[in-house]
Amino acid sequence: MVLATVSEPSAKEEVPAVAGVACHGLVKDFGSGENRLRALHGIDIDVRCGEMTLLVGPSGCGKTTLISIIAGLLTPTAGSVTLFGTPQSALRGDRLVDFRAQNVGFVFQQYNLLPSLSAVENVSIPLLVVGWRRPAALQRAAAVLREVGLGERLHSSPTKLSGGQQQRVAIARALVHEPRLLVCDEPTAALDAQSGQTVMGLLKQVAVKSDRTVIVVTHDSRVFQFGDRVLEMADGRIVQDSVTPRGSQELVRSENSAS
Repeated sequence: MVLATVSEPSAKEEVPAVAGVACHGLVKDFGSGENRLRALHGIDIDVRCGEMTLLVGPSGCGKTTLISIIAGLLTPTAGSVTLFGTPQSALRGDRLVDFRAQNVGFVFQQYNLLPSLSAVENVSIPLLVVGWRRPAALQRAAAVLREVGLGERLHSSPTKLSGGQQQRVAIARALVHEPRLLVCDEPTAALDAQSGQTVMGLLKQVAVKSDRTVIVVTHDSRVFQFGDRVLEMADGRIVQDSVTPRGSQELVRSENSAS
């Protein structure tokens, strides 16, 4: 694998100011023949920069498959994805690896922190991967940890942090290289209600920028209020697109009444 060459503090490939993510006719099949399972049925969405877009729906509806394709972790069976003006089909092999390393950040449900490393060392990993020198990477990681309110816990190991604090470290790690696409997969699922609200408020504050697309997959109706846009999925299709706070509240009421 060829690592991307990124200068310090950052020298990202210039991309045009267009819709962050554009998906057209996305189809994804798993298996073949009689065992074929169609997970996505012709998804058409444009996800804009400067917004927090929530992707909601029941387990098995295709949310994780969709964000995995958008992030370049899965290849669609049919259809296309364009990321910041670059067709994903043009990004193969090392080009895809390099593009993802520079432009995509991930926040996961289970944090995925390395227990043998301190908070600041965990956050520095994306920078070290793309070639930053260790002192500069640690300095940048410390600055982002301060931004998410963990300036006093730079050298704490993950085992010494609460769940909410660990998720803050994970958010800092996802943002440290200034990605243009941030994908969050159930970021509040392992947290209590108060910590979940805090984490979503933090994401809203530090992650949403005019040149960044933020997609959050969630089952947690308590955090729908943080979304600028809510895309509801069912059976591999987008069945509702709410772009107003009122739309988010309607989805909350709908989910609560169904439970």
